[in-house]
Amino acid sequence: MNVFLTSLGCRLNEAELSRWARDFRRAGHAVVGAASDAEVVVVNTCAVTGEAARKSRKLVGGLHRQNPDARLVLTGCFAELEPARAQALAGVDLVVGNGDKDGLVAQVVEHVGAPVMPMLATEPDSVHAVRDSGGRTRAFIKVQDGCRNRCSFCIVTIARGDERSRPIAEVVAEIQALGAAGVREVVLTGVHLGGYGRDLGTDLHRLVAAVLEQTDIPRVRVSSLEPWDLPADFWSLWSDSRLMPHLHLPLQSGSDSVLRRMARRTSAADYRALVAAARAAIPDLTLTTDLIVGFPGESEREWAETVAYVREIGFGHMHIFAYSARAGTRAASLADQLPGPVKRARSREMHDLAAAMKRAHLERHRGQTRTVLWEGAGEPVVSGDADEAGDSAAWRRYSGYTDNYLRVETAVPGHLDLENQIVATELLSAHGERLRGQIPGAALADS
Repeated sequence: MNVFLTSLGCRLNEAELSRWARDFRRAGHAVVGAASDAEVVVVNTCAVTGEAARKSRKLVGGLHRQNPDARLVLTGCFAELEPARAQALAGVDLVVGNGDKDGLVAQVVEHVGAPVMPMLATEPDSVHAVRDSGGRTRAFIKVQDGCRNRCSFCIVTIARGDERSRPIAEVVAEIQALGAAGVREVVLTGVHLGGYGRDLGTDLHRLVAAVLEQTDIPRVRVSSLEPWDLPADFWSLWSDSRLMPHLHLPLQSGSDSVLRRMARRTSAADYRALVAAARAAIPDLTLTTDLIVGFPGESEREWAETVAYVREIGFGHMHIFAYSARAGTRAASLADQLPGPVKRARSREMHDLAAAMKRAHLERHRGQTRTVLWEGAGEPVVSGDADEAGDSAAWRRYSGYTDNYLRVETAVPGHLDLENQIVATELLSAHGERLRGQIPGAALADS
């Protein structure tokens, strides 16, 4: 059968999608790129906010209208938190809770009742990765699910349940297969990645060390890490250059009193010390974060503390969210919910600050030469760029990410294929939220 997979929300949802794609293919089914070509549509929903749940419902409705004959399968946090509502959506045939996700492929096959082709060979070339939106082969590896933290604004810990970790050997075997199939980068993901292994008597340090020691995948990244529960000597792992110098450490607020109302297990001082240790151990680190503005009760003083703290720490990129109440969370019942105009004003102020910090971070890298993993097949250079590239018809434009997660674009002669290649690239100038790069002649010849 033909299966279309799509998701909203977090990287963990993407990692689950990638794994299901591989499992469907191993079982003899085809994963297609358009819902209109599918017999089964699987949607991995999100419910981190009320707006995310609304978008999940809207996506499901649009997919059903696009292909009303397809069997529609819902899973993810919206499906877990509101299963009856999910099941009642037009066209939905099957709802799979988060606790049953590992068996989703088998459930879909059994429910649909489609004949199964013979199992594909288990040689490396039968393992496929779902390409991300940029076209680059990059695999998200779900190593952990669930969370024991109970941040007052978060519904995900309720939706995802208790912490559960995958055995190290299982993760290593998956990455080995992906590397043999040509994947150049893996991203280790989880709901509370720093808590990996507590249920297995191990920890994240041992997992990352095993991936570095037992696989030859060129690039390894860790996804979002809450700024606590990190193993001792964790930063020493970055002595291996295959572990990419980028960290996403969610801050949420720079005010200690707001952090306490959020039930965050950190303080401004602890976060500051953690960042200082990471920067001391990891050269050219790009630090990114999440921030919630307009949390219930956030006073002008607390907001000023957060603005000053963000300026002090400095981030290469920020995901900024204006607080919205989510039914089922403690924060939704807190007094002094801020009015919309206040939240919007603070959001604009923080977005302006984040943009300035990002520009400064990009400018600091001008003149450096860093490795870039190039993605996509390369778009032809448009005529307006001919003065940069010469004969525009003979050149192609590529984009990709540096090791420390800076977006770069370049133009090269059309006969060169940079897709999925890791190439040393000179960073020339910053343009918006990207850097313009140039590949030195020797590196170009080697590619």
